[in-house]
Amino acid sequence: MALLLARKGFNLSQFAESVGIDRSALSQFLAPGSTRLPRAETLCTIARTYGVSVDWLMGLIANDEVASEAVPMIEIERVTEASASVKLAKWHREAMGYKIRYVPTTLPDLLRTDEIGSYEFGDFTKIEREAKERQMHDQLSYSRRPETDMEVCMPFQSIEQLAKGEGNWSQVPRHIRKDQMEHMIILTEELYPTFRLFLFDARKHYSAAYTLFGPLRAAIYIGNMYLMVNSVEHIRALTGHFDGLIRSADVAPDKVASRLIEYMDNLR
Repeated sequence: MALLLARKGFNLSQFAESVGIDRSALSQFLAPGSTRLPRAETLCTIARTYGVSVDWLMGLIANDEVASEAVPMIEIERVTEASASVKLAKWHREAMGYKIRYVPTTLPDLLRTDEIGSYEFGDFTKIEREAKERQMHDQLSYSRRPETDMEVCMPFQSIEQLAKGEGNWSQVPRHIRKDQMEHMIILTEELYPTFRLFLFDARKHYSAAYTLFGPLRAAIYIGNMYLMVNSVEHIRALTGHFDGLIRSADVAPDKVASRLIEYMDNLR
């Protein structure tokens, strides 16, 4: 209900009056840690008045639309690389105006050069490579919109390995890695503060790759499929995990470009 109040711009008195409940009772329902719930008929009245579902009001699902079929709390979305790009673009559009937060598998898509993309996705089919390239450029275009609010958390070791040509990057020529580092330095300065990159220590913290599309959904990447999370409770848990990564970050967004320049000194 708190989100509904915020959307409508109501104070407690206005909202309570609009649905015919006592203001003090509403305050108790919305109090942090409260386990009290309105009566069933009150929930139905609120849902009917504002065109949302009772499940959404109770925090069981993230989608507030009244649908004939309930949205599963967790579902599997099987994708190819081509269809994944289409899905991600759709989820980004639906989350326009909300904060997008994600942990990438390697490098953030919007910071990846075409040459690095060709290396990472060289074994893909032509259609899949083109889809990934569209995804990279679409995310960059999206991040340049003034209403964008995007945060990314990743281990600084991933960038260190890129600079040193180690691990996954051992077969990448130095000049391609140098171009990638310079590209990231430029973009992290250009896009800040609407795009914010946080670097954490992978020796102290771990995270699987996932994306939070505001309060609407979360997508956990597990290979050729996404584990889609639609439950408000689970989305909040993942948001808390992301907040933890931010709090423990060794490098804040306004210092990332400087750190990348330091890594350039270790380029091999």
